[in-house]
Amino acid sequence: MKPVIVVHGGAWDIPDNQVEENIAGVEEAVHRGWSILEKGGTALDAVVAAVNSMEDNPIFDAGIGSVLTEDGSVEMDAFIMDGKSLEAGAVAGLRDVRHPVNLARLVMEKTPHVLMIGEGAARLADEFRIERITQDKLVTDEARRGLEEWLKERKFGGTFGHETVGAVALDSERNLAAATSTGGVTGKRVGRVGDVPIIGSGGYADNRVGAVSTTGHGESILKVNLAKLVLSYMDAGSGVQEASEKALGYMSVRVNGNGGLIALDHEGNIGHAFTTNRMIWASVKNGVLESGINS
Repeated sequence: MKPVIVVHGGAWDIPDNQVEENIAGVEEAVHRGWSILEKGGTALDAVVAAVNSMEDNPIFDAGIGSVLTEDGSVEMDAFIMDGKSLEAGAVAGLRDVRHPVNLARLVMEKTPHVLMIGEGAARLADEFRIERITQDKLVTDEARRGLEEWLKERKFGGTFGHETVGAVALDSERNLAAATSTGGVTGKRVGRVGDVPIIGSGGYADNRVGAVSTTGHGESILKVNLAKLVLSYMDAGSGVQEASEKALGYMSVRVNGNGGLIALDHEGNIGHAFTTNRMIWASVKNGVLESGINS
């Protein structure tokens, strides 16, 4: 089986002056993941490498560069899932972990749990020596400006970015994986948890069907269980692109929510769709890099 990887850097009103660096960021991320797959590496390793790249890139709302809560702090969530076993791991409310997706993977591989939050997740990070980082190194000037603008308007889920990042991959052994990481949405209440760490909302992977990573308005995604909805449409006979569009259309009509997603089916066919103005994505299939932001 020829491997495939797709990444996204978020679905939102990406300003024109940020397009170039967003495209560069997702292309670098997909290259990191592809470099693992082309050497025979696993889909899990590939999605982690891709997401790590975006967690380290301050242009994205994940890891370094995460947006701020209403009190000016960072709280991050992440998820990962293995399509072969349906094993999954997720973390929420992280305040000082550089790569939240790495901790989510540890939850999956080293504990009997699926979701860990706050202090308990932080203790797990210490136990396995996951890199910690102080809040001042996570917070960027752009995040501070975003919070200042939000405080003037106080419009939750407005135009202050939904730059959740994610990746889906199919490896040469026909195994699928998905991963998603986020700092959430600007101005959220302390303790708010969105869709990302909730299995079936922020993402899902099942070798029988496909893999999905979502982005957008978290509360809307949660209400329709967006990632699992895509796979349900696929399982019922829809192609991956049709299923992606149908699921987002349902979310738009049913709960008036906008977002986007990337998806793969078990044969390596790619789907990507969004109902926001833009979504940044990149893919490598058959060794060919593609990326986009408006379509």
